[in-house]
Amino acid sequence: MPIKISLHAKEQMLERGASEEEVKIAIEKGEKQEAKKGRIIYKKNFQFNGHWRDREYKIKQVSPVVAIAGDEIIVVTVYVFYF
Repeated sequence: MPIKISLHAKEQMLERGASEEEVKIAIEKGEKQEAKKGRIIYKKNFQFNGHWRDREYKIKQVSPVVAIAGDEIIVVTVYVFYF
């Protein structure tokens, strides 16, 4: 199914440090869980080994929340966690 990223999700990706490629990989290869309102959240860990907001982290977890609408996957928002 084609993946469409909402404006809100794009804003959150920018603010939280996720790329469009990471979001798509998370959806295609990440762990899938049910979320509120019939949505789905995917979780995928990426090697990061870098700095985010003046702290060093080894792992970045990208977690897009999606809704299925017809034959499209719509990314509603994106969470990013650093470990």
